[in-house]
Amino acid sequence: MEPLLIIALVVVLFVLAVFVKAVRIVPQARARNVERLGRYHRTLNPGLNVVVPFVDRVYPAIDLREQVVTFAPQPVITEDNLVVEIDTVLYFQVTDPRSAAYEIASYLQAVEQLTVTTLRNVVGSMDLEQTLTSRDEINSRLRGVLDEATGRWGLRVNRVEIKAVEPPKSIKDAMEKQMRAERDKRASILAAEGARASQILTAEGDKQGAILRAEGERAAAILRAEGQSRSIDQVFSAVHRNDLDPKVLAYQYLQTLPELAKGDGNTFWVIPSEVTSALSGIAQAFGPGTPPAPPVTPPAPPAVTNGHPVEPQITAGTGRETTDPGL
Repeated sequence: MEPLLIIALVVVLFVLAVFVKAVRIVPQARARNVERLGRYHRTLNPGLNVVVPFVDRVYPAIDLREQVVTFAPQPVITEDNLVVEIDTVLYFQVTDPRSAAYEIASYLQAVEQLTVTTLRNVVGSMDLEQTLTSRDEINSRLRGVLDEATGRWGLRVNRVEIKAVEPPKSIKDAMEKQMRAERDKRASILAAEGARASQILTAEGDKQGAILRAEGERAAAILRAEGQSRSIDQVFSAVHRNDLDPKVLAYQYLQTLPELAKGDGNTFWVIPSEVTSALSGIAQAFGPGTPPAPPVTPPAPPAVTNGHPVEPQITAGTGRETTDPGL
């Protein structure tokens, strides 16, 4: 019985091994190629699959999801003979597992080398400034070339992005100095424009202030003139209405005389002949026995001292001319 038991156990183990070899479970978004007797037979889809044990050979699973591959920075020479290092990122997806397995030995290595050569061709036709500012154009050209070349490999290139562009250190220093100079220039221009705007606004404010002050002074002068005009009209009307006595007018003359003598620049002052008449009227009014004041004689020609004319001076209350050589 023991040999039979051993044989039965061997058979059971063999059946289990055959069952395990015959049943293959493929995860989602994966695919596995099957070769039968050395030739491609079919591709296993996600789920439960049955193959012929010891006849079919199942290859490792191929990822059908979109993959992201970062390539090491590659030195690229631009059109103006500058060496820059460009770091790229590639987004691709396997669409045909059979072509990816049998049309190319290593599609990752092939995509990397194709990306480098295409990048050098594209950047080699641009100068440094275009390389730094035309990333979208470089990405689109890379994607077009890679998508066309990798289509027969069962791959689809979705995006190609330039991760970084590193120019030489000397170029970076020169670019930094240029950017600093541009910033200083813009700051100087903004400061000058601000100063100009400030001066313009200040001038406009001074202009408006001067206009308003002039209008105010004009209005004040008009009001003062109107007030003086009304005052004169009222005085004139009062004089004619009340028929004032000449004594009152003579008294007003006497009150005006001190105003004539005011001022530091007055070296002499002249008493009109009407004042002597007014004084005579006052004398007659307050002192009947006082003789009238003598008439005022016309002024004599000016005396000349050391070649300079000397102004005659009339002394108040006498009506006589005096000549002072020191004046």
